Amino acid sequence: MPDATTLPDDAAPLTLAGHSFASRLLIGSAGYPNQQVMLDAVSASGAQIVTVSIRRSSLEGYAESLIDVLRDTFLLPNTAACETARDAVLTAQLAREALGTSWVKLEVIGDRESLYPDVEQLVQAADELVRDGFTVLPYTNDDPVVAQKLVDVGCAAVMPLGSPIGSGQGIANPSAIELICERSPVPVVLDAGIGTASDAARAMELGCDAVLVNTAISKARQPVRMARAMRDAVAAGDAARRAGRIPTKRYAEPSSPQLGLIGS
Repeated sequence: MPDATTLPDDAAPLTLAGHSFASRLLIGSAGYPNQQVMLDAVSASGAQIVTVSIRRSSLEGYAESLIDVLRDTFLLPNTAACETARDAVLTAQLAREALGTSWVKLEVIGDRESLYPDVEQLVQAADELVRDGFTVLPYTNDDPVVAQKLVDVGCAAVMPLGSPIGSGQGIANPSAIELICERSPVPVVLDAGIGTASDAARAMELGCDAVLVNTAISKARQPVRMARAMRDAVAAGDAARRAGRIPTKRYAEPSSPQLGLIGS
């Protein structure tokens, strides 16, 4: 398990299910031009948690490749492409058997075009997996009510989408994300829709505890450079939130005091 040993002076570790991670950026492993670019991007990102899709890859392949090359990271299997609670639970159980981890990023997709989650099936699968001893991190929509239902069944975090998976639209409904963050007793990880570094910083400023990025890095013209940018953006957004932004005002206010001006 990675330790929080490389934190900036004023930062705190990300704590998920009692485990601490120095980085608040999670990174995906899919869609890179080749494996070396993926490895270089993971390294440049500083991320300690890397997600891997079980249904879209051979478990044999994992045993021979990703597990070996990502041995210094925390692998988080996901149930991408599952469309029912039954399939998601079975996939998570297979991942636990193959990878030796009870952690799972839970996805239950309800619509193939939008890739929005089927929230009814998602809550059902989360409940079943939690009862089976899994540490569940569910991908969900930006609905505070659904987020609370997932918390109520015992999920270790909630992972609301910023906008559709792979769309690069950024955060479509910042007010909803902010509300989820304000109400959630567990960590909130923004998942899906990030397009560039400013989106990641914005997520942290809104109150998210971490950000998961895949497509925005893997499909960038220079994935390694973008991974580094995402690392810095997440750190900057977290620092800005802790520092506290000034209130917005309708009119200008001079940054220097008026008292003592020549001629006044």
